[in-house]
Amino acid sequence: MHQIFKAVRDLADEYKDVVFIYPMHRNPKVRAIAEKYLSGRNRIELIEPLDAIEFHNFTNQSYLVLTDSGGIQEEAPTFGKPVLVLRNHTERPEGVEAGTSRVIGTDYDNIVRNVKQLIEDDEAYQRMSQANNPYGDGQASRRICEAIEYYFGLRSDKPDEFVPLRHK
Repeated sequence: MHQIFKAVRDLADEYKDVVFIYPMHRNPKVRAIAEKYLSGRNRIELIEPLDAIEFHNFTNQSYLVLTDSGGIQEEAPTFGKPVLVLRNHTERPEGVEAGTSRVIGTDYDNIVRNVKQLIEDDEAYQRMSQANNPYGDGQASRRICEAIEYYFGLRSDKPDEFVPLRHK
């Protein structure tokens, strides 16, 4: 965790037009480490954990996402946000394969290098932000209803097959 927080601190110092928002972890030990490196710094906002709606609003307004959360690895691509995974492996390899996320680990230099690339290299950013979202497009409920209706003969037209969404 120390390497992660040092990297965020140093990136915030370098990029004067970037704000880092960190929803604080509920674990007091993690909070203490975050506060040690990030509290009182310019362009770093330490906020309380977010509910789902607030989280989605923040994600939608963000430029990119740094996370170790599997759920966030699935959610952020829905908003067209590149995900840098702060772990050495992921249980969500489909995001990596699709190009929406990249496993970068917790090493300071890897974090700094990967964040800098996405801030400075628009082509690299666009490749990730516009990659096909392997986790869906928010229309699963509608498709399920259509499939059930078709199966039971309540509609004659067969529902379209799902094709992962490409962000524009």
